Amino acid sequence: MKDSRRNFIRKATGSALGMIAAPYIIPGTALGKNGAIAPSNRIVLGGIGLGSQGTSNSHGFLEKKEVQYVAICDLDSTHRDKAVSMVNGTYKNNDCRSYEDFREFLEKEKLDAVTIAVPDHWHALVSTAVANKGIDIYGEKPLARSIKEARAIVNAVEKNKVIWQTGSWQRSIANFHRGAELVINGRVGKVNHVEVGLPNGRRPIGTPPIMKVPEELNWEMWLGPAPAVPYRGVSHWDWRWIMDYSGGQLTDWAGHHIDIAHWGLGYDKTGPVSVEGNGVYPREGIFDVPVEYDFTCEYITGVTLRVANESKQPHGMGTVWYGDKGWIHVDRGDVIKASDSKILDEVIGQEETHLYKSTDHIQNFLDCIKSREETITPSETALRSISVGLLGEIAMLTGKKLAWDPEKEEFTNNQFANHLLVKPYRGPWKLDMLA
Repeated sequence: MKDSRRNFIRKATGSALGMIAAPYIIPGTALGKNGAIAPSNRIVLGGIGLGSQGTSNSHGFLEKKEVQYVAICDLDSTHRDKAVSMVNGTYKNNDCRSYEDFREFLEKEKLDAVTIAVPDHWHALVSTAVANKGIDIYGEKPLARSIKEARAIVNAVEKNKVIWQTGSWQRSIANFHRGAELVINGRVGKVNHVEVGLPNGRRPIGTPPIMKVPEELNWEMWLGPAPAVPYRGVSHWDWRWIMDYSGGQLTDWAGHHIDIAHWGLGYDKTGPVSVEGNGVYPREGIFDVPVEYDFTCEYITGVTLRVANESKQPHGMGTVWYGDKGWIHVDRGDVIKASDSKILDEVIGQEETHLYKSTDHIQNFLDCIKSREETITPSETALRSISVGLLGEIAMLTGKKLAWDPEKEEFTNNQFANHLLVKPYRGPWKLDMLA
């Protein structure tokens, strides 16, 4: 095996995770003026992680009159300063509070909801800590860096009865909803195969020299539970190409197009029973996620799902369901195509399956905070979506065909592969798997 694969497996066989706890506090109510919304009816919001995606999400929340955005948290002071200016500029005051450490943020702030947009290796620690406070969460995809971490998040969300919305916003876009609804109602017949095309992998960059950590960045905190390494100029966006923090384009996009594939199949609460595939990994350098990936899962129904980078798929990016009466392809840019255009004109009857409808992903979350109903992309759904990507990753790393029990969430024919279901944490960071 290549060095990157060997190193990943070596790291993944480390110690199991322990426990992190956070006391519960009662959600607060907003103060100050905000249009016609009474203070007692406003949703008091804070943000953890204000990089590119966190800032984008915050803009969306700041547009909502029922939201009072009161505090932000980021371990980069440049991000903090920009976010504070953004919030204060919206409300035309200087009231937004800022924090470097999410633990202090959670101890001092009384919040109804939090938006989380941090690197993947931080998802489980931050999300379970917020859930254990009883605070509703808008969390970015993928749900977590490993399947066991993802399950820990789901457990914490369910235990604390918090509302969870995953940033898998394609479910709130018309063409994805329409395609999935046509498929689940049999308009392409019995589905036997699905193709999911995700972006081509990022090419390696070698090993940059060790650099001085920027004054604005808390590098030790940024690494958190990941292995201690020197700073080489890669922190914010490019962490996606290093396996200690992410799985590259595969795991970055699995929560989108695999999520849609499951939606049309009705597989939001289950997973495949086997997986096998191959990946091409860099031979050197700090970028070690696969530059090419191609794996196939099989479900107990006999349906197969092939996930590969877009240049390997006949239709490129997006999701394609193949049935015995035709196919439907959906992708971003309002793409919805079919083997016969007449399929797309089909009317879904009143007695047929009507999928959850949302036209505004953020508003759906806010509405569910008020109603306490499930969002369009709850945590269990997010777990099942990213699990496929993570199972494919493990199959490619081991080079084996793996049998998977989607109920017990364990491999039944390869004990070594079970060690890869969670990544070891660097002390003092710990996570309670049964939170």
